[in-house]
Amino acid sequence: MEEQSKGKIVRIAGPVVTAEGISPRMYDVVLVGDLSLMGEVIKLVGDRSIIQVYEDTSGIRPGEPVSNTGEPLQVELGPGLLSSIYDGVQRPLPVLKEKEGDFVSRGLTAPGLDRTKKWQFTPKVKKGDELQGGMVVGEVPEGNLVHRVLLPPKVSGRVRSISEGAFTVEEPLGELESGHVLRMMQKWSVRTSRPYTEKLLPDIPLVTGQRVLDTLFPLAKGGTAAIPGGFGTGKTVTSQQLSKWSDAHIVVYVGCGERGNEMTEVLTSFPELEDPRTGKPLMGRTVLIANTSNMPVAAREASVYTGITIAEYYRDMGYDVSLMADSTSRWAEAMREISSRLEEMPGEEGYPAYLASRLSEFYERCGRVKTLSGPTGSISVIGAVSPSGGDFSEPVTQNTLRIVKVFWALDSKLRERRHFPAINWLTSYSLYNPILEEWYRKNVAEDWGAVRLWAMETLQKESELQEIVQLVGSDALPEQEQLTLEVARMIREFFLQQSAYHPIDTYSPLKRQYEYMSAIQRYFDLAKKAVSLEVPLEKIKSLKCRTELGKLKFEESIDEDLKGMAGQMELEFSELGV
Repeated sequence: MEEQSKGKIVRIAGPVVTAEGISPRMYDVVLVGDLSLMGEVIKLVGDRSIIQVYEDTSGIRPGEPVSNTGEPLQVELGPGLLSSIYDGVQRPLPVLKEKEGDFVSRGLTAPGLDRTKKWQFTPKVKKGDELQGGMVVGEVPEGNLVHRVLLPPKVSGRVRSISEGAFTVEEPLGELESGHVLRMMQKWSVRTSRPYTEKLLPDIPLVTGQRVLDTLFPLAKGGTAAIPGGFGTGKTVTSQQLSKWSDAHIVVYVGCGERGNEMTEVLTSFPELEDPRTGKPLMGRTVLIANTSNMPVAAREASVYTGITIAEYYRDMGYDVSLMADSTSRWAEAMREISSRLEEMPGEEGYPAYLASRLSEFYERCGRVKTLSGPTGSISVIGAVSPSGGDFSEPVTQNTLRIVKVFWALDSKLRERRHFPAINWLTSYSLYNPILEEWYRKNVAEDWGAVRLWAMETLQKESELQEIVQLVGSDALPEQEQLTLEVARMIREFFLQQSAYHPIDTYSPLKRQYEYMSAIQRYFDLAKKAVSLEVPLEKIKSLKCRTELGKLKFEESIDEDLKGMAGQMELEFSELGV
């Protein structure tokens, strides 16, 4: 077997290396060259193996040795994942930095989980219990939550022994009668999705606290969303807002081929952020996978699979996980580069023909499911897309839109007008609205759907009127339509604009969102009545309640003030004779 697993390099084309004499299986991990660089078999042609190498191949020559590990690319799953910062193949970057400094040598590696740290384990099963794959064996405190130690999905049997106490991830916790040793750590192949009992309907919203998202274009727990946008439109800030405020228990943030300075900002700001629910550091419920644009492209291709596998592991414990992939365009570019080195037939814009199926495969691994251990868990995937020149007709954006159910379109024109989040309300959509309607009706307000529909219709009407305004000016419009323009402006400026950096405005609970939009609708109803009674529009616009409505979102007393707003409006409009 050892004879078979040794071979030599015969050809090198950037990150793609061809070897002879190792007889591997597809997707086996191999060690390439004298430096033992990590690679993965992606194509087999006769006795030749084509390998994508996860590190820079400069200086490697034909004739150097190649050895097959006989295992696929796997991640280590267990306590210690939260608060970690990994590269695309789960090497802990802080550990590598300690060993080597800021510039890490090729071939250097370290285990994904700390082998020395002891975790306090409390068993949840006893001797003689019959266990099935995926069941909870015990619990360990980790970060801001309880880490449930799971039996690997393909293992089952009766408990022979189990212990309580402090253990490292590799030390035995007990044993099954079949001889299987129970440990906190398990390994899982990144390209294989973890099993579950049943996929459920995504009928609970992922509450983000961002008004434009929650009210107009909601995402369900277990749902998929895309944020395409050109340079500087706010993809990263939006992803960070979702990481901080969404009501997911765990956040997995995959910086896939992003610029180094953006990734540095994430790595320096996240450890300082506070989890609004627990008051502990936000990193206590976050896993960061950093793969910058100057890192080897093959590792970028692996990083999204590493991220989704870690997300599936926490989903299997019964947690709601939110995965940010920033950005899937860079992942697709890595696929394009490797495909061209393999001399495959290019598809549209040079992307490989299998681009759509790879994107589908990735997004299909999300969802709200009933886990093997019983409870419900979910993975919501939010993929940022960076179309070249902001062109949404390019293949990555188009193929992503065929798969995802929510489209948050970032707009360069809104960015130029300093409207943030720069999400265009006319081109964005959410296909979850009909499914989530019932939840909103029961948990927020009976008429949530009606209020939302009124807001969307008003914004749509404004768009239609703008064409006339550009030709003849707004003064030529009837007063009723001038009022529609004014109220649409209120929805845009008061409600949809939201400051990520203001302590009050950064997060808006659902109840507050409903009250705020209802107050704007109430103002519109009263103003429409006033216009029909021939009250001048200028008088209506100069009412104190309108100005206060705009300032409310920055006030600490916003919830109290919104309750009193209806009465104040009635009073002010009654003075106009309404």
